[in-house]
Amino acid sequence: MKITLVRHLWGVDHTHGLEPYLARWSDVGYEALEGSLRLSPDREALLRFLKTTGWKWIAQVFSRDFIPGGSVREHLDSLKTQIDECMEYQPWFFNAHSGSDTWSLSQAEDFYGAVLEMERSLGVAICHETHRLRYFGNPWTTRPILEMFPDLKLTCDFSHWVCVAERLLEDCGEIIQLAADHCQHLHARVGHEEGPQVSDPRAPEWSHHLAAHEAWWDTIWASQKRRGLATSSLVPEFGPAPYQQLLPYTQAPVADLADICDWMARREDSRFLKNYQ
Repeated sequence: MKITLVRHLWGVDHTHGLEPYLARWSDVGYEALEGSLRLSPDREALLRFLKTTGWKWIAQVFSRDFIPGGSVREHLDSLKTQIDECMEYQPWFFNAHSGSDTWSLSQAEDFYGAVLEMERSLGVAICHETHRLRYFGNPWTTRPILEMFPDLKLTCDFSHWVCVAERLLEDCGEIIQLAADHCQHLHARVGHEEGPQVSDPRAPEWSHHLAAHEAWWDTIWASQKRRGLATSSLVPEFGPAPYQQLLPYTQAPVADLADICDWMARREDSRFLKNYQ
């Protein structure tokens, strides 16, 4: 099994295109981009970069955008429209913010069953992110759907679960393992009990949280290797404000965001190559 490091485009300045970032990103070892075609500030810059470099693209899609609630049909139609917009550009796979945290179990069953059928007809994987606002925003609603649909794929971002549960998921070992067994794509961000992103994962005060997240990522990698995945993909998805903390009054960021992402990418690449290659 190999690892593919993916650079997300959340908060990346497109003013001068994406080519100015290529040397730095290549030096880190990134080989793919993750971002939304619809929300890109410069769609042409994104498509030009992909064509020039030959990098893979993970397309982000958001059922019903970011509007809370909504019916199963509204979410399905929105997802299908966004996926159709991306298909001609040959995405590697889709990372989907999908479903609604307001739904009943039966609504979620209808939705994820239909999305699995959509995925089979497309022939491109759809990975559902464990994200707040969405049906997979906490461990306990996620579990029964994963048990119901063995073929469902996840993008695991446990920083959201830590924030929602207000704890480092000490009592969620079985659910973490179940999620790991469905995980195709990993968002390697470190969260804490009161937020989805620590100020700087390199700082010693966050070492306990970093260790907890890395233990979960190890569980994912071990599962992926056991399942025979050829490639594991990882995004160091630390994002700009309001995820990133800013100093009062000056609004200066408390750390350099690109440095954090690159540090995390290199660290997890090294850990993976040592233990799971």
